[in-house]
Amino acid sequence: MSSNNSGKGYSVTSSGTNSQGNHYCSRDYSSGNSQPANSNSYHYSNSNGSYYYSNPNGSTYYNTGDGGSKYTAPGGK
Repeated sequence: MSSNNSGKGYSVTSSGTNSQGNHYCSRDYSSGNSQPANSNSYHYSNSNGSYYYSNPNGSTYYNTGDGGSKYTAPGGK
């Protein structure tokens, strides 16, 4: 099921909660703009307070929930 997040530049293609109680959301950023679809765009919000984003440009961001974080630029650099 897809839902349009008007003004946010993406559509949610799937979302839910896994067996560990972590929320996930898969996003399609190609709706309504010139960007190609990126099946790797998603985020997790974990029950321990951490969260993870995989962005349409290939970058990733992880926040540990206790003050730590890690960003990986597009291309893994």
